[in-house]
Amino acid sequence: MSSAGARAFQNARLQKKLKKQADAIISAASSAYGQGRYAETDTLCRQILQAIPDHFDALHFLGLCVQQSGRLDEAQQLLERAIAIDPRSHEAHNNLATVCFVLQKFEAARACQERAIALKPNFVPALVGLGNTLLQMKLREQAIEMYDRAIALKPDHADALCNRGLAELALGQFERSRQSLERALLFQPRHAEALAGKGVVSIELKHFDEAEAALAAALAIRPGSAKILAQRGRLSYELQRLEPALADFEAALAISPGLELALRGKAQVCLTMGKTAQAMAAAAALIERNPRSEVGLAMMGFAHSNQGEMDAAIEYLDRALAIRPDYGDAITGKIFLQDFRAEADFAIQQDVRRDWWDSIGSKIPRRKLQERSLDPDRQIVVGYVAAEFRQHSAGLTLLPILRHHDRASFKINCYSCSPSRDELTAKFKSLADVWVDAWQLSDDELADRIEADKVDILIDVSGHTTGNRLPVFARKPAPIQATGFGHATGTGLQTMDYVLADPVFIPQSARHLLAEKVFDLPCLNTIDPILDVSPSELPMLRNGHVTFGVFNRVNKISDQAIGVWSRLMRELPGSKIILKHTLLDDALVRDGVIARFVAQGIAEEDITCLGTTSRDDHLLAFGKVDISLDTFPQNGGISTWESIYKGVPVVAKLGNGASSRAGASIVTSVGLGDWVAEDDEGYIEIARRFASQPELLAKLRADLPARIAASPAGNVEIYTRELEAGYRQFWRDYCAAAAGQGEGD
Repeated sequence: MSSAGARAFQNARLQKKLKKQADAIISAASSAYGQGRYAETDTLCRQILQAIPDHFDALHFLGLCVQQSGRLDEAQQLLERAIAIDPRSHEAHNNLATVCFVLQKFEAARACQERAIALKPNFVPALVGLGNTLLQMKLREQAIEMYDRAIALKPDHADALCNRGLAELALGQFERSRQSLERALLFQPRHAEALAGKGVVSIELKHFDEAEAALAAALAIRPGSAKILAQRGRLSYELQRLEPALADFEAALAISPGLELALRGKAQVCLTMGKTAQAMAAAAALIERNPRSEVGLAMMGFAHSNQGEMDAAIEYLDRALAIRPDYGDAITGKIFLQDFRAEADFAIQQDVRRDWWDSIGSKIPRRKLQERSLDPDRQIVVGYVAAEFRQHSAGLTLLPILRHHDRASFKINCYSCSPSRDELTAKFKSLADVWVDAWQLSDDELADRIEADKVDILIDVSGHTTGNRLPVFARKPAPIQATGFGHATGTGLQTMDYVLADPVFIPQSARHLLAEKVFDLPCLNTIDPILDVSPSELPMLRNGHVTFGVFNRVNKISDQAIGVWSRLMRELPGSKIILKHTLLDDALVRDGVIARFVAQGIAEEDITCLGTTSRDDHLLAFGKVDISLDTFPQNGGISTWESIYKGVPVVAKLGNGASSRAGASIVTSVGLGDWVAEDDEGYIEIARRFASQPELLAKLRADLPARIAASPAGNVEIYTRELEAGYRQFWRDYCAAAAGQGEGD
């Protein structure tokens, strides 16, 4: 035998011996790994690799051990070396995918998982892993396909069921999501992610008791989970339990300072509580973490709107919508904010409402209604859908109507969409033939209930404001639908038939722009007579100067209005102004408003800011005011009624959008047409002229309540009869049309 042959023979014997030894060592390494003794596994694998550097199993196990110790980049390199030696190992591909997933290299993870599945199509871990990767990549439908394949092979796979439920949740398939999550919990009752997911889907379905139980169970298993704490905060926010909500968001942020859900929740709850500076800080943290955070941009917009900075607010919302055009909260916010801008005429206001319909409402399937009696003279079932059956401006306009409805001709159903309740809620409940706590029903469940109740005319009270159920109206669960009372500026919904308004609020020249047909009432709205507090003496007579009052929401106080009011005060030496709103309890907001007046040359001592009081004290505060100044371009509503009932006339100005014509609508309806201006000059002239006539003001102060009672707008019984005549006409028109073409066509 040649020397070369001898060396080859010796090498072959050595390799055989090493392989035999390596097989024994790898068996020991496998056993140690299975028992979680990773340091021992690491040592054994490295021993093999010193002798046999391309030993697949040693590289594979060592990669897994290094991953367990958190050295992910090294684990990736080791697993890639193993795959280079044996490219057909489906397990190695899948394990490399796991490392890439943790490193957030989702494309790489996806490629590895797809290779593993190609090598072994029924390999459940790779199917579930690929589902998880696709879910992270927001490819939710494809993720569900992978979970379905895994579940078909292993029907009790709790993780696959849970994650399928989370994917369905992200797609808004709430009922399917609930079923997936409950199946996961059937097989693994203490699955924390499935419990948390069930809590979230229950919030979405407005099943708040179920949500509370699920989140409590999840937190018992994972008490330090920032995500679950934030979801509990979200639940508390939905239930208007603001202090507990804020506490949970703060606790979540202490654990995970950049958690988007907690930062968003903190911003929302702080905005509601009037803590504007804290809300801005949370929104800024979201934007700093991710400059393209549509949530952060929207929250920053809402924070600016709290301070009356509407143009800046809309700019932020537009940036959010550029990132996510179907972001419902941002569209709704923009609808609300456009009503505050002088530039926003009827066309602009209706365009943004149409955006909501195009992006959201039009995608919701409509109901096919059951046939019903088409007798035009029978009792009509009217359903009021409102989040405002409480001490709220919209509630105050609706309460007298419910009190005066003719119960022989109309059956009244109230669908209450807010968990908030107070002494007025009990009054509303007593006036309803049917009362439904709709805040505990999902949109589909509420539509089902309205259909089952055979509601003929369904009335939206909230418009595009907080707590609205416009997605229910998009389903058209009643044959006739109308919007009015609370925010009667039109909805943009193709499924809304009428808007209840008046000729001043929505003039003929603008009506073609609305999705709804306008039905004219004596006035945009009405309220119960305020008779319990007698008109007071005119303050001007004892003070020797005129005192103006603005008892409106702070975010209605525009720079344009402050400019006009300041000019008026400069022209009337010694004049004072009183501002009153709950947000003026917030030092940031209060100081900001005062600074805007000071910048216009008004001394700080001439400005009085009043914050939260009881309603009785709120009304008594009008005793300090000679003349009220309506805000513009967003006018007052209830505040205007309250002022004139207290004998304090209101200077109003006609604008070029619905929201800027409410003041003129109200004061004109009670015979104060000479208090309505066409422009800024006219507004100043009216205020200045009447401020120089204390005798006339004193007489008006005494006469106004009786003048209101004599008007169709202020006499709530006459107002209600005219509204009911409209309802009857809606129903007769519907019956005639339905009889002619078949109901539901």
